[in-house]
Amino acid sequence: MVKQTKPPEIDADGFMTEFMRLKRGSVTRRHFLAVTGLGAAALLVGGSGRTSVATSEGSPLGKKVSLATWPNYHDPQTFEDFTARYGVEVEISIIGSNEGTMKSLERGRAWDIIVPTQYAIAPYVRRDMLVPLELRRLPNFDLNAHADRFMKPGVMAGAIYAVPKNAGTTGIAYNTRELDPVKSWSDFFERAKGEASGRTIVHDYQLTAIGNALVALGYDFNSLDQAELAKASDLLMEVRPHLYAIDSDYQPAMRTSDAWMTMCWSNDASQLHRDVAEIAYVIAADGGEIWTDYYAIPKIAHNKPAAHALINHLLDPDVAAREHLVHGGTATDRRVRALLPDEILANEIIYPDEAKLTPLEFGLALVMTDPNRAEIMNRFRAARG
Repeated sequence: MVKQTKPPEIDADGFMTEFMRLKRGSVTRRHFLAVTGLGAAALLVGGSGRTSVATSEGSPLGKKVSLATWPNYHDPQTFEDFTARYGVEVEISIIGSNEGTMKSLERGRAWDIIVPTQYAIAPYVRRDMLVPLELRRLPNFDLNAHADRFMKPGVMAGAIYAVPKNAGTTGIAYNTRELDPVKSWSDFFERAKGEASGRTIVHDYQLTAIGNALVALGYDFNSLDQAELAKASDLLMEVRPHLYAIDSDYQPAMRTSDAWMTMCWSNDASQLHRDVAEIAYVIAADGGEIWTDYYAIPKIAHNKPAAHALINHLLDPDVAAREHLVHGGTATDRRVRALLPDEILANEIIYPDEAKLTPLEFGLALVMTDPNRAEIMNRFRAARG
């Protein structure tokens, strides 16, 4: 009898080290699969043909699959095509923050797919709230198509829990007909209390609402220092009476000019500027956020076969390229970038100069679950405008 041995656990750094060795050709694919425990994915490493799957290991896909995603983040045609092909209805829920999504899952809300930002994946995995993705069910996923900085956050203990959707920045969108150029978060908060009073929107999302207030005061975006957080709280409460809204779905108000200025994700900014030329976007000179979003499957998902099938559909380079043309995110998949027109690749909102990214920070996992920041955000939301 041959004794079966389990590969030793490998962390994200170890996984990416072995992955880069594989890409350089210094180890065999057999070695990579053995040390990472991804033997079931043997046919996928190195890329596979673009494939769609109507069933998963013979399992029927059911009648419905649910997706919790960010506002204005997909082309509706993508889901109509999926339904037409497989007979599975896609139910969309709009989320406003990673912490809000986690709380909903903890309370029993069972989405089949979620779209976490990179810093949220580790807290989900530590709480045993995600399942490792079954790569044999994702033939459209190609490890080689993603830089290691995009892959690494989704990998824990040798398993892939999340695959990249796209990346972007968080900055300031403003109406140039109503406001002179806004250059920094310090400028944003001063304008909100002055000429943009009653016309400004702050994210309903503690990472960016508090983080950008911290940056405006000269502190780190991810600060957990209680004294610094207290000052950021004071700034938010000071600006609260001047706000049009606290909302992560700010496009409607910006389009109608009910709002003149908002905290803004770059994919939203590209849509707004494309449709309303007077809406400009700036990456704040004093700092802020850079991010990557992922597809992941919660442990309590009702329909995991359909979840894999829909993720596989969304990862098809042709589908993903059409989605990018609509939502304006930054493609992390090299195959998708190769399909995008030159005018998209030259768009500085979507693909900014590297120098503009230098002061930006990725959100940290500790920030997501910090009780002090949660309390500040709850008080900010509850305060009268």
